Amino acid sequence: MKLMHVGDLHLGRSLGDFDLTEDQEFMLEQLLEIVEKHGVDAVLIAGDVYDKAIPSEAATRMLDHFLNELAKRNVYVYMVSGNHDSDERLNFGSGLFETNHIFISAKYDGKLYRQTFKKGEDEADIYLLPFVKASQVRHFLPDAKIESYDDAVRAILDSADIDKSRKNVLVAHQFVMGKSEDPALSGSESLGTQSVGTVEKIGYDCFDMFDYVALGHIHSPQQVGRKEVRYSGSPLKYSLSEVNNEKSVPIITVGGKGNIEIEPVPLRPMRNMRHLKGKIKDLLDKKNVTAPEDFIYATLTDEEIISDAMGIFQQVYPNTVKIDYDNSHTREIEQVDISGIAEKRSFNDLIGDFYRQMYGCEISEDEMDVMRTVAREAGVLHEAD
Repeated sequence: MKLMHVGDLHLGRSLGDFDLTEDQEFMLEQLLEIVEKHGVDAVLIAGDVYDKAIPSEAATRMLDHFLNELAKRNVYVYMVSGNHDSDERLNFGSGLFETNHIFISAKYDGKLYRQTFKKGEDEADIYLLPFVKASQVRHFLPDAKIESYDDAVRAILDSADIDKSRKNVLVAHQFVMGKSEDPALSGSESLGTQSVGTVEKIGYDCFDMFDYVALGHIHSPQQVGRKEVRYSGSPLKYSLSEVNNEKSVPIITVGGKGNIEIEPVPLRPMRNMRHLKGKIKDLLDKKNVTAPEDFIYATLTDEEIISDAMGIFQQVYPNTVKIDYDNSHTREIEQVDISGIAEKRSFNDLIGDFYRQMYGCEISEDEMDVMRTVAREAGVLHEAD
């Protein structure tokens, strides 16, 4: 049997001011093409299906289309929620979906969800573990000693009565670590609800009874501990730190017990994300311009701040997302010891120093008035100041 592992679709996400609906639709169509080309029997979706708890109309429409197309092809779907998803919204209609072989576990209810997938004489047990917190698991397993995420997940698995002699597959959305190091983060993972510390990490060895573990939450594709425990990564680049990621989707061939083959199939975005660095004149020189429709993060090395740099850049690269600087001024600021810098100093002094560091000249009174107005609106400066 062949399985396709995807995760962190983040349907409905934007990139800066740019809507990614077309890019995500293109990506989902590509996944359907891979399903057909490789004869995939089931798709494992490892959470963060949506980017927001209340998804947009476009996001729900995309998921509906994707699931319908898989159902038409008689491809089974096994899906869990991630920390970005709303349990209730993702779980809505799950009973009806099951008639079309779409199985969803959006909220842990005290029992690890299991379905047996059969293909001819072959079969495998597929377990679904949505994003959980230790506090949720304590509610259902009060007798278990649970002080961390690792304890919580182990308690769930221990209570599930998993038959280790069978072929077992797990779909989960958690932060899993290897033997000696954490997985490589790519910057766009939302870890605010699960800040990466000792308490939040889950050891990959707790999944030893599974032949394959389809993980979601980390956007860089990678294995964790052993090759059968892996993050598929997000199918699109969602942050500057992912610019060098080669996005792919794993196709897993499940043979006999313990016989797993994994083939990463490359994904091709409608618009790539690239990081350009140099002087603006060189970057926008016609002989250096390639793929102008790509999403661009630009780092300018010009010593002078360029007025309306974004407008200038977007005339050549219309999908420029962000522009920053790397020059002697910014490097000098990075080396400044800011401890105690505000001690007994007025707002005007602080802003004046910052302006001189950035621009090499004095701030005008009109500009200072603007800064004071903004500071008051932000609540960091009182009217009397």
